[in-house]
Amino acid sequence: MLTLYHSPQSRSSRIIWLLEELGADYEIAYVDIERADGSGRQDPRNPHPDKKVPALVHDGALITESIAIIQYLGDLFPEAGLAPKIGNKDRGPYLTWLAYYAGVMEPLIVLGFLGLGEREGLMRNFRGRVEMDQRVVSALAGKDYLLGSRFSAADLLISSIGQWAREMLPEGEVVDAYLTRCMSRPALARANAKDAAPAQA
Repeated sequence: MLTLYHSPQSRSSRIIWLLEELGADYEIAYVDIERADGSGRQDPRNPHPDKKVPALVHDGALITESIAIIQYLGDLFPEAGLAPKIGNKDRGPYLTWLAYYAGVMEPLIVLGFLGLGEREGLMRNFRGRVEMDQRVVSALAGKDYLLGSRFSAADLLISSIGQWAREMLPEGEVVDAYLTRCMSRPALARANAKDAAPAQA
């Protein structure tokens, strides 16, 4: 049994998308979280140690953090083809994009929103938004998706931030077309329909 602890319009929304892409049998436990605007609260029902989302429970085992959950689920459902298998030539680039998102992209985006992104020490460690944008655009040049012609869970992760706020990804036709391809997937439409908790009768 897979149970996703989820709060609407949050980082766990993309995990619903992933579960739909995988064709997984799962249930959603809707929980409250503390929001940036001061709303929300820590929900005692949430098993995440920090009361954040996403949190995934699989047969009693708790997995937290988006990247770990994405890698875990991609490997749990190899037949879906969203995660290259060990030994496949695309496995290294796939894992690189997952790590680059967590270690560089999200920190740069968050620091940029806070007005802290151009500090010298941060630039040495993470580079800057210009370098990040160049890396994404270069990776997509002449390709439909990050790994070539086939959509992967890395595309789901990267495109999810463009779905949230287009300005988080580079400007231009290359990325516009990429986001259109990713956002038109039927699994995303199904996930969006499940994002908000159903109304109580």
